[in-house]
Amino acid sequence: MLWDLVITKPAGRDLRELSRDDLRRVNMAFGAMRRDPYSGDIKFLRGSGGTLRRRVGVWRILFAVDQSKRLVVIFGVKRRTSTTY
Repeated sequence: MLWDLVITKPAGRDLRELSRDDLRRVNMAFGAMRRDPYSGDIKFLRGSGGTLRRRVGVWRILFAVDQSKRLVVIFGVKRRTSTTY
């Protein structure tokens, strides 16, 4: 059974900044997250109240999971720099 994926408005704006190749890779990661949101290179972010990040090359998908509703909420897609988190 697939999980629902919700992309917030700020995350949608972040996606517009990606190149075509990077967007394709992030969309593939979204597909994998719909099957299993805990697959891939993910980590819980410290001090963020349950926010996770998934690594896709130099990009990081910031998201949260609602187990009871089988829902994955994407908060942002940020390029990894020294000030990303």
